[in-house]
Order: sequence, then C-alpha cells, then structure tokens
Amino acid sequence: MDETAARALTQDVVAALPKVVLHDHLDGGVRPATVLELARKTGYDALPADDAETLARWFRDSADSGSLVRYLETFEHTVGVMQTRDAIVRVAAECAEDHAADGVVYAEVRFAPELHIEKGLALTEVVDAVLEGFRRGAERAAEQGRPIVMRALLTAMRHAAKSVEIAELAVAYRDQGVAGFDIAGAEAGFPPTRHLDAFEYLRRENAHFTIHAGEAFGLPSIWEAIQYCGAERLGHGVRITDDITIDGVAYPELDEPARAALPERVRAGEADVRLGRLAAFVRDRRIALEVCPISNLQTGAALSLRSHPISFLLALGFRVALSTDNRLMSDTSMTKEMTGLVSEAGWGLDDLEKVTVNAMKSAFIPFDERLAIIMDVIKPGFAAARA
Repeated sequence: MDETAARALTQDVVAALPKVVLHDHLDGGVRPATVLELARKTGYDALPADDAETLARWFRDSADSGSLVRYLETFEHTVGVMQTRDAIVRVAAECAEDHAADGVVYAEVRFAPELHIEKGLALTEVVDAVLEGFRRGAERAAEQGRPIVMRALLTAMRHAAKSVEIAELAVAYRDQGVAGFDIAGAEAGFPPTRHLDAFEYLRRENAHFTIHAGEAFGLPSIWEAIQYCGAERLGHGVRITDDITIDGVAYPELDEPARAALPERVRAGEADVRLGRLAAFVRDRRIALEVCPISNLQTGAALSLRSHPISFLLALGFRVALSTDNRLMSDTSMTKEMTGLVSEAGWGLDDLEKVTVNAMKSAFIPFDERLAIIMDVIKPGFAAARA
C-alpha cells in the first residue's frame, strides 16, 4: 500500500466500511458494565473487580497471558452472569447493537447452550433467549440506520458429551435463526473426532458446521476436522502454515522479520512457496479460515500483527476471513482488527474488501442471500470508501 493510500485509510474510513463477522463468541463480547449489573442482579459474587474500567482491564490482562488455557478461564465470569433468560436476552441484544454500531452488516455469533443451564434453564430456553436478544438488538440497530443480519451458531464443548444433543438443536432451530454448529474449548487432548457422531448427524441433515482447529494445536487437529469430520470452515486455522515451506524452510522455523516480509515476496514472485498436501487441500477446496489476529496474539498463536500469518495466507490465495473472537477479552472490534492490520501489516482497501467478501461467501446462509449482501451492501460500501 502506498503512503498516500495509508494516510487516506483513517480509522474513520475503516469504521464506516461494511463488515462481516463469522467467528465471535457471545460470552466473550459482553460489555463490562453489563457484567457488573448482571452480577448484582443475579447474585454472582466472584467478579475480580467492582467497576467497569477495572473489570475491563482485568479481562484484557488475563487474556494477554499467552496461554489458551488461561485465556479460556476468563469466561467463567461472563458465563457466570448469563444463567437467566433476561440476562441472556440482554447480552444477545447488546451484541447485535455493538456489532451494528461497528459497521457489521452480517454476523454469526456462537455460544454453548450447555454453559447456561446452571440455574435450571433448559437448552431450548437458552437458544430461544439468544435468538430473541438478536431480534431485539437487530431491530434497535435498524431503527438507528444500522441494519444487521444476525445468525447464531450453536457450540458444543470439546471436553463434554453433549455434542449430539447440541447438533440436534442446531438442526431443529435452523429455520429460526441458527445457521450452524461448532465445537470449542481447549484443543490439546480433545480432538474433533471425539464428536464424530454429531458431525455425521449434521452431514446427514445437510446442516452447516465449523470446527475450532489449528489455533493452539497444529496440523493433526486441522486434518481431523476436515477429513474425518467434514468441516466447511476452520475456527482460526492459522496453524495450516505448519504445512508450508518457503525457500526450503518450514514456516514455523522462520523468524519474525522473515514472516513479515513474506506477503510482499509472494506477490512479487520472489519466494519459492511449497504447500503440503493438507494446506493445498484447504486452499483448493476454499475452506474458510476464520482468523482472529488480536486474539491470536494473546494466546500465542502469532507473534505480532506485522508478521501475523493472515497476510501471508491471503497473499497465497487462501479463503481468509477476518473476525474478532472475543471482543471483551481482546478489547477489540472489527474496526480495531482492520485498523491494526492497516497500520501494522500495510493492508489497504483491497485487502479489507477481500476478507470481507471471503467471509460473506462462506457464511452459513443461502447463496442468494449471501450474494445480495455482497452486491447490494459490501461492494457499494467499499466503492463509496474509494470515491
């Protein structure tokens, strides 16, 4: 990106762009003030701070540990205050409003129903509450001139045994706002094939699903997710770079400056890049990578935004989609993710538009609806930014 374009691509310009989110956790995006208010209302007394600013800082600092396991521990508090219908409806409504305010026009937000039944809610009541919240939030956003399409992904926890039940819920609700299924949680020791029955059921039912793979764990996790389970998308998936060599050197062996230089070298045809069988399959089959850069820095899956593999993978032609993961823990938004890549990795409007269109192409809604959002919302939005 040249210097003039860099100056023109300000935060205000990026904030106004249409955005698409495929990988966003409901319990990872609660407003700090809402966490406090819900804790008081529901009697949850384990919060580590009693004011919104300090609480927000605690979530961010705890998530900055560099450990995925420690990162996941922060969810005990958000899940802890989301155990009543009213609380879940409120969090879901605010999620829709916050995304819309950030310029998001389509969002798939995931949550694990099994984590919200500690106070007696049934799994169906949890799903109903989230969908009601999305409806309310989308309606309020539309009234403010920020239309957004909200869809839910139902997540099963990898270490638990409810995946078939959650998959059945996803199918039962697929005409009511649930777009698909996911599994999440610590990857190491909990391979996706533990839930093969759920994935086989979903495939028989012509249902969509994504799988967290290739974040903290490498190629075996990705291979199982795709070849055994049949994943259409990969949650994160950045460790696919483990199957790529550059000038005879495996990607993981490159230092940070070498990684940062790769996108330009690829575009200039100066790097001898060889994809292994799995990496080639992922690229050839257009399996979307739901990449969340700032979250990856926190969990140690990437070294910096400047050298984050998202730019390299995009230059190689992988179907890369940009997302937020957990907006509270990462203190992020789609605008922050985009501006970070602009300022640190030299991204321009073409790059931002590419990942946005990529995400919409891989959304779990019908083709005609995807195409309408691309042609009627995304393309005009980026054209206006170039005018």
